[in-house]
Amino acid sequence: MDMGKTYRTDFLFSTPSFLEGFASVADIAGAGLVFNESPTGNEADVLAIQADFGVVGQDIRSAMSNEQKNA
Repeated sequence: MDMGKTYRTDFLFSTPSFLEGFASVADIAGAGLVFNESPTGNEADVLAIQADFGVVGQDIRSAMSNEQKNA
């Protein structure tokens, strides 16, 4: 794992602009929903697992750092 990289678990979800979010209120059928895609389902799973473990590692490093500061 890359120690300098910041991991996120929401990489498959797109981040809409304000106008896209506002327009989605009227989009009852959900036709405007767009997700970040991976070429295959397996690749998406690998990326998701890597991100999940990366976030857990960040949390552990953060907890250890906080404990060292408080000691």
